[in-house]
Amino acid sequence: MVDDGIATGATILAVVRAVRERKPKELVLAVPVAPLDTIKKLHPEVDAIVCLDTPEELGAVGYFYRNFHQIGDEEVIATLKRFPTNRVVHASDGS
Repeated sequence: MVDDGIATGATILAVVRAVRERKPKELVLAVPVAPLDTIKKLHPEVDAIVCLDTPEELGAVGYFYRNFHQIGDEEVIATLKRFPTNRVVHASDGS
């Protein structure tokens, strides 16, 4: 799993637990920046964490980016179309 940055960890913890219920072989969390205490709270929930910076004072995740603009649905859809997958997802089987 990849996140653009973690502040309190509440949102990513919910996501981690939801993904864990799907029984992945391994669950790795990668994030460029998060407070050390948040990383310590998340560590037991995942198999590994990669975090590049653990500042004492985070403030806001956006402070660690030159450009932290909000991405709209159109940009997400266009990006996903650039990287198609061969995997077919069926709503009935949940995969």
